[in-house]
Amino acid sequence: MTTLLINIKELLQVRDASISKVSGAEMAVLPTIKNAYLLLENDLISDFGTMDNLPEYKADKVIDAVGKIVLPSWCDSHTHIVYAGNREQEFVDRINGLSYEEIANRGGGILNSAKRLNESSEEEIYNQSKARLEEVMRLGTGAVEIKSGYGLTFEGELKMLRVIKQLANNYPITIKATFLGAHAFPLEYKENRKVYIDLLINEILPEIAKNKLADYIDAFCETGYFSVAETEQIMEAGKKYGLIPKIHVNQFNSIGGVQAGIKYNALSVDHLEVMRPEDIEALKNTDTMPVALPSCSYFLSIPYTPAREMIAAGLPLALATDFNPGSTPSGNMNFVVATACIKMKMTPEEAINAATINGAYAMGISNTHGSITKGKKANFIITKPIPSYYQLPYSFGSNLIDSVFIDGEIFI
Repeated sequence: MTTLLINIKELLQVRDASISKVSGAEMAVLPTIKNAYLLLENDLISDFGTMDNLPEYKADKVIDAVGKIVLPSWCDSHTHIVYAGNREQEFVDRINGLSYEEIANRGGGILNSAKRLNESSEEEIYNQSKARLEEVMRLGTGAVEIKSGYGLTFEGELKMLRVIKQLANNYPITIKATFLGAHAFPLEYKENRKVYIDLLINEILPEIAKNKLADYIDAFCETGYFSVAETEQIMEAGKKYGLIPKIHVNQFNSIGGVQAGIKYNALSVDHLEVMRPEDIEALKNTDTMPVALPSCSYFLSIPYTPAREMIAAGLPLALATDFNPGSTPSGNMNFVVATACIKMKMTPEEAINAATINGAYAMGISNTHGSITKGKKANFIITKPIPSYYQLPYSFGSNLIDSVFIDGEIFI
């Protein structure tokens, strides 16, 4: 099946296959072709160029994209889409003055979600989660990472990872799974943290590896959650089972999590709302991708990742949603891109790079996703007719997507 898009107003993120991420000043450069065509063969990008140089293709399907912009689908490298119920009451509690940490200390937060998940059947969790997945696909996401971490029990964590695997099997979107058993300490282990960590390492991890349920391992390295030493212990155990670290760090405090992630060659370090100069310095010349989650900052009214300082230091940066019931009940990457521009002072070029090619890198899929490149997956967004791609962050409350292609097919 060949599909030909013609008269594309502007084709964004056109890259050579050798480029897997962009850093520093390079983030401000977004290669494009105006008045372009794009050829797909089955689920892959086959060719592209200017309409002036369009060969005589006999395509099975021709789409006239006049006035429209085409760009790679979003790569959302940090989500918690699989969960049960919601935490609407905590939203109201925050409006009434309670902090995220105060709510957690009262038995809310992650432990609240864990209680709901363990009381729900696997089928219920799947049905709730697939609705969220379909929503983000319609909003332009073509690859997504999903974490466990709301089970916090042997069966709960495995149940979550089985649901993630089922979603990956049933939908065309690329899904990467992350084991986040180290999301919080269950109440019964608050005074005996070592026993819970032993459960994660010695009982749950072997079962995950045996059933090939995860690609990555994660921990919430934060004051009141997992210490740097505990996080390192978990990363080391995960690596023994072939799971690459992707860790939560520096959301509320800078306690050395960035340095721990680098030490264990983490694929990404995520959140980074609180960054000291030494954290930025440590990330220089590493293979670890910093990931910002601006809609989490928006929802919790906490600081935003200091993008300008990080980019000025020559670092790369990715953007993701952190879609979860407590701190970011939204998987809208369009809003993330807009918020990065409005609140983090990223340029539209930087934000689009962060949400596509760098997002793909943070998921370990930059060889197949994140740019318009021959041989990569035919995953892209066709906008409605708009003046320029600046309209995407500028009209932050509007849905400017006409259609979304995933694996070469329109997703409805």
